[in-house]
Amino acid sequence: MRRKDREVTDRSEILAIMKQCDVCRIAFACDEYPYIVPMNFGLTETDGEVTLYFHSALEGKKLRALQQNPKVGFEMDRGHELIVGQSACDCTMAYESVIGYGTMEILGENEKEKALGFLVAHYRESEEIVFEKAILDKTAVLKLTVEKMTAKRLTK
Repeated sequence: MRRKDREVTDRSEILAIMKQCDVCRIAFACDEYPYIVPMNFGLTETDGEVTLYFHSALEGKKLRALQQNPKVGFEMDRGHELIVGQSACDCTMAYESVIGYGTMEILGENEKEKALGFLVAHYRESEEIVFEKAILDKTAVLKLTVEKMTAKRLTK
């Protein structure tokens, strides 16, 4: 990382940033160009392993790209605030961001509901989450096992 002064190395701080983000951008390697998609997500951390969960239609470009190559990159960020300096060229942006990569897979039917629970829990608190079978039947659930990630922060 070039800007070591902005690097966040504490694992709990990185996870805190991730938990405050509301969109995760996934970069798929397919065809001639990368394909980047902003997605809602859920996350878990177990024994030091971070896993991200996403939902999708049962067909489309994401799934075709995933079939070509299960290795993906991801990025999420938050806390954007313009920091204005004395001159027009003396401006910067406050932010927190996490980037990384890992391997993505499509979950089987018996794993969907639990994974979707992590996704819903990321956005709202709920005592009990019940998914209709008709919705589950037409939803693909993607699991990204994070292999490496880094984080940066610039605050005001």
